[in-house]
Amino acid sequence: MFFFRQPEVRDLRLLTRLPDRFRRTGPSAWGDANRPGQPTDSFLEGPVFDRHGNLYVTDIPFGRVFRINPQGEWELVAEWGGEPNGLKFLDDRHLLVADYRNGLMACDVTTGEVRPYLERRNSERFKGVNDLVFDRRGNLYFTDQGQTGLHDPTGCLYRLDRDGRLDRLLDNVPSPNGVALSQDERVLYLGVTRANQVWRVPLLPDGGVAKVGAFFTSHGPSGPDGLAVDERGRVIVANPGLGVVWVLDPRAEPEVVLRSSAGSSLTNLAFGGSDGKTLYCTESVTGSILVADMDVAGLQIRSPCER
Repeated sequence: MFFFRQPEVRDLRLLTRLPDRFRRTGPSAWGDANRPGQPTDSFLEGPVFDRHGNLYVTDIPFGRVFRINPQGEWELVAEWGGEPNGLKFLDDRHLLVADYRNGLMACDVTTGEVRPYLERRNSERFKGVNDLVFDRRGNLYFTDQGQTGLHDPTGCLYRLDRDGRLDRLLDNVPSPNGVALSQDERVLYLGVTRANQVWRVPLLPDGGVAKVGAFFTSHGPSGPDGLAVDERGRVIVANPGLGVVWVLDPRAEPEVVLRSSAGSSLTNLAFGGSDGKTLYCTESVTGSILVADMDVAGLQIRSPCER
């Protein structure tokens, strides 16, 4: 691969791992479908922080949400018959969960109660929702990935307005995954896993999209997954097929490459720490949280109640 400049290469360091008492030994429908013949005791995704510095992550195959406090202690928050992936806070008490099996769900982090938030579009079930992000006005963008890919490029990107209106912005995506907004919120970045790309989706004043293009193209067996944006406008891309995180400048040139120190399945990421400059990454197969100290803070993602 040709770069205009040589990127800095660093290793992520291990922060913590899912404790053995939470690891499952039995089969799961998700594991049988997505990791056939491979032992799967967990698969962590969806990192997000609350205002107290606690990190929340999902465990997809066993329908769980965990809380990790600043001391590194793990606690089971909720467990239900779902396949939770992306997380964002609705308010201080409730997480909005992209549940592949059930649609959008709301999870009370104090009681563990989980209830439906948006299960269907009209009368149709989603293919399998994956990740989500709020804009400053409280509008929600989320991906509906299912089992789409280059063989079936019918994955969708939706926007759920604060007034409850649901619009399908894209319906031709071969595996839409992670989502992140630019600092001015005029562009949405979309991880397109099976095409090994990150798409750039301009957001128009009338609520539509136009001139969608490929911003970045990777390589390998599995393409971009979770995304984030920092205060310099760089796009941070978790790439599980390669076991790296790309830090891309606004021209999509890699400035930094962060390598996993525990497995290659780097699926998702979030900024945290006292100054917002620590990057936290989920290594899903080993059930690990990896971190790196960054020189720029990530954009703050606020819940709708803070807007």
